[in-house]
Amino acid sequence: MSLSLEQLEGQSWGAPPADATRLVRTAHELRRKPIGALSAEDLRLLLLQQVSIELLVPLALNLLERDPLAEGDFYPGDLLVALLKVPPAHWRRHPGELHRVSSVVERLDNQPGTPESVQRQIDAFR
Repeated sequence: MSLSLEQLEGQSWGAPPADATRLVRTAHELRRKPIGALSAEDLRLLLLQQVSIELLVPLALNLLERDPLAEGDFYPGDLLVALLKVPPAHWRRHPGELHRVSSVVERLDNQPGTPESVQRQIDAFR
């Protein structure tokens, strides 16, 4: 967990372009951060940008299995919302991960206290 995405994938993105947006600069920085140090917000941002999803989905699932409403910078459950937007092809290739995310979803589905935005994404995921 002390290796970065760049080290694990053997691919460096290099420095972001001089005119890069804050989002692009942040994604470049996060690819150099040890994956064990990635926060819920870091995972949320990278998953929404579909960066290194093969490596990051299991990390996000580990966090969500402990806390289904794990929160990045926006609202409780925003990490789950990002995970549920991972392309369907990923889940077809990884049925074990699909089972894990389905279990997390079942814990929250139509439960009092589940934010409406999270429930909408759960419904869309199904």
